[in-house]
Amino acid sequence: MILSPRGVRTAAANAVQLARHGHLADLRPMPADPLEGGGAARAVRRYRPPEGVVPAGPPVLFVPPPAVPARCYDLRRGCSLAEHVVRAGRIGYLLDDDLAPTGLREWVREVLPAAIRTVSRDAGGQPVQLVGWCLGGVVSLLAAADDPGLPIASVAAVAAPVDARAARPPVRLPVPRPPAGIEERVLRPYRTLAHLDNADLLAQIEAVEQFTATMAGFPGRTARHIRRALFRDNALAAGAVDVDGRRVELGRVRVPVLAIAGRGDGIAPVRSVLPLIRLLPGAPKVRFEVVSGGHLDVLTGRSARATTWAHLDRWLDEGTVRHGIRRQRRAPAVTV
Repeated sequence: MILSPRGVRTAAANAVQLARHGHLADLRPMPADPLEGGGAARAVRRYRPPEGVVPAGPPVLFVPPPAVPARCYDLRRGCSLAEHVVRAGRIGYLLDDDLAPTGLREWVREVLPAAIRTVSRDAGGQPVQLVGWCLGGVVSLLAAADDPGLPIASVAAVAAPVDARAARPPVRLPVPRPPAGIEERVLRPYRTLAHLDNADLLAQIEAVEQFTATMAGFPGRTARHIRRALFRDNALAAGAVDVDGRRVELGRVRVPVLAIAGRGDGIAPVRSVLPLIRLLPGAPKVRFEVVSGGHLDVLTGRSARATTWAHLDRWLDEGTVRHGIRRQRRAPAVTV
């Protein structure tokens, strides 16, 4: 690879950054504060708006997949969906998955509904716009169907599979892996040198590697239990699933739904998300978009800034038009 003079200067600057700090990615999480009170409030964090920005409009609640780090919405500065939403002047909240292991019933009937009510109260009684990735989108839809009285303004489901026969289970693929130490000692340094003039790419790789490493500390048994409950007999593809003995039908969703699928997604391929178009007859609007990228890339890859995020911006703007631009009533939380 032959670099231009500008590429050489960029590569040299990146090399200095790596030598001094050991990384290129800005992995600082977006500042957020826990809401006051006990119960569900402890699991919800409110993002601090940037200086000079007064957030307004219906609040946005990020819903992570059960038993997956909530950091999926905030991988790194410059490529963080949470940062993007908050800087746009929206009231942003995160359902932090730092919870005791819970099952599908708890997520659909307790954890998520309580978080939605808590966010709505904190935002002055406004309905909540849910943004859920992967199974976070699925449980968001199930919670809306199970209790149509919840203060939900809309649901955006990103890479949310409903047809189990079309979805590849999110497990480690049986592909050859390099011997221990090769990745660390050979492949990673080679990759860094090959792309030393592309700080954004290297920073994204660092952020994804950290996110993947964090997942190792989360309860895999809980995730497997919830997947089995959701996809048993592929019932969800027919429009309903049993939650603790009670049938929850997606046809009871009564709010607008945005569904986004990725062309390169092996875990939630387009054909596994597409049935949402016919499974939500009660929703006043169902919009389906297909974008490029794999499972995590669809949500927060480098290309997502021009695809998924653009679709989401328009969707949230429409919610603001429907529900008004009331400002947040409460003062920002202060962490002591």
